[in-house]
Amino acid sequence: MGVKRKAWLVAVSAVAAVVTVTGAGPGVGAEAEIEAGTGAGAGTVGFRGGVAPEADLSHHGHVSLWSQQLTVSFESENHGPSGLADATVRLTFSVALAAGQSLPSNCLRSGDRVVLCRTGPLRAVGRSQETVLDLKAAGRPVEAIVEIDTAWNGGASDPNPENHRHRVLAPATGDPYAF
Repeated sequence: MGVKRKAWLVAVSAVAAVVTVTGAGPGVGAEAEIEAGTGAGAGTVGFRGGVAPEADLSHHGHVSLWSQQLTVSFESENHGPSGLADATVRLTFSVALAAGQSLPSNCLRSGDRVVLCRTGPLRAVGRSQETVLDLKAAGRPVEAIVEIDTAWNGGASDPNPENHRHRVLAPATGDPYAF
C-alpha cells in the first residue's frame, strides 16, 4: 500500500474518531459547521447543540464477473437533508483479489478482500462521481459475492440505512448485476 494511501486512511480514521468523540471538535462552538462542497447550493453538515446532522446516503451501481475480471461500478447519493463533507464506501468481496492492482485515486485496499473508496463532498440531494473498479480475482471463481456498505458518513445519522447496504451475487457470466 502506497504512502499516500496509508496517510489518507489514517487521516480519515482520525477525523472519524474526532467527530465521533468530540462532536465538532475541541475549542469549536456548538454552531460550528463543516462545509460539504463549494458553489451555490452546497450543503453543510452542522453539529448544533451536540446533535448529529441527518443525511440519507445510498449507493447504486452494478457488479460483473467474467473469468478473473471483477468489475464494480457505483455512485453514492445523499438524499439529505444535510450535506456531507465526505463519506467512505466499503466493498467486501467473497473472493480474494490479486495483489498489486491499480485502483482509482479515491480508493485503497484494506486487506485481500476489502476495498475502501471516498465519495468526496456530497451536497444535500447530491450525487458523487462514478467510481469504477476493474479488479482481478486471485483465482478463477465461478461466482463472487460483493457486499457494499457505508463505512463512514462523517457522523451523520441515517434514517434509512437499508439503501446503502447491498449484497450482490455475480455469477461468472459477464452480465452486470445491479444494486
